[in-house]
Amino acid sequence: MMDFAIFWDWLSFAVRWLHLITGIAWIGSSFYFVALDLGLRQRPGMPAGAFGEEWQVHGGGFYHIQKYLVAPAEMPEHLTWFKWESYATWLSGFAMLCVVYYAGADLFLIDPNVLAMSVPVGILLSLATIGVGWVVYDLLCRSPLGRSDTGLMLVLYGVLVFIAWGLTHLFTGRAAFLHLGAITATIMSANVFMVIIPNQKIVVADLIAGRKPDPKYGKIAKQRSLHNNYLTLPVLFLMLSNHYPLAFGTQFNWVIASLVFIIGVLIRHYFNTVHARKGNPTWTWLAAAILFVVIIWLSTVPKALTGEVKASSTAELYVASAHFPAVRDTVLGRCSMCHATEPSYEGIYHAPKGVMLDTDAGIAEHAREIYLQAGRSHAMPPANVTQITDKERALLVAWFEGAGK
Repeated sequence: MMDFAIFWDWLSFAVRWLHLITGIAWIGSSFYFVALDLGLRQRPGMPAGAFGEEWQVHGGGFYHIQKYLVAPAEMPEHLTWFKWESYATWLSGFAMLCVVYYAGADLFLIDPNVLAMSVPVGILLSLATIGVGWVVYDLLCRSPLGRSDTGLMLVLYGVLVFIAWGLTHLFTGRAAFLHLGAITATIMSANVFMVIIPNQKIVVADLIAGRKPDPKYGKIAKQRSLHNNYLTLPVLFLMLSNHYPLAFGTQFNWVIASLVFIIGVLIRHYFNTVHARKGNPTWTWLAAAILFVVIIWLSTVPKALTGEVKASSTAELYVASAHFPAVRDTVLGRCSMCHATEPSYEGIYHAPKGVMLDTDAGIAEHAREIYLQAGRSHAMPPANVTQITDKERALLVAWFEGAGK
């Protein structure tokens, strides 16, 4: 059993690493081509059908790149397809979802205090939300609304806000954020697999057959690519959010997720504008900073965080607090079954992240983490498996903040 646990832990690490690598490859190529596309320039004497060109220098050499909106007059001898970065990112992400969230559904996916369900039901519901998210998005894009890029994106944002709210009523806050990211990433990857690449293959087939390709296929693919461009940064935030309980484990987590999408759009708008040489809209950074401050406030409503106490002599302050005896009982009763030298919780063989909370010194050393993860947010215990009460959470807050003062 111990050997299997070690294998599973390394498997979890492997799929996370693979997902990170493939994600970097996909996002990197996506960012590059968006910047390239926006930087294209027209000049007299360009080949027939060429929309624009750009000269670039990198690695000691010069590159001369030309873009054809539909296709060149003849099929190139060698054509590189950019698709496997997207496919590999989605497949590795789904593998990580299975290894971490489905195999550990009782800890990371299902919270009986949010919605009581069995593990199989939780997994089926998870798969359904991901699939339905893509179907709704695709139908909206193919509807008459899809003729307006701005109108479509506004409606899609409203749908994403509703999904964010709905997911927090189905799963743990951690899983809700991850699923919102998974739905968005599925939309992005399915855009490549179901629309962009098939449309490009139609154009290539027409070219080989000697027919003039229909420009509508390139226009549709361009719209989906635009969506992918603006969704990238929010997806990165959502995929990393499981490390930040103040984002996913607080009362207004769905609002925080919704604002993150706006911040991502603002930042991408800045870079897209600069790459297109249409100005320098620095106001986007101010707007993003203001929204980020709002997020910080939302994460601590109704009382703002007092901040981290200086490290010097903090252990003595926490242990000397009048609240400490009750805090010790709470932590030992609610946390130490996992965070101990010899964990007693089934399936946990080593204290997560090496955090030991079975001694006074260990509790004092990790006071800030206890405060953020179990006091100010509901990130811990996962899915509240040990049934920590609101009164106990309030005690942890009073203990940390009192010692800080």
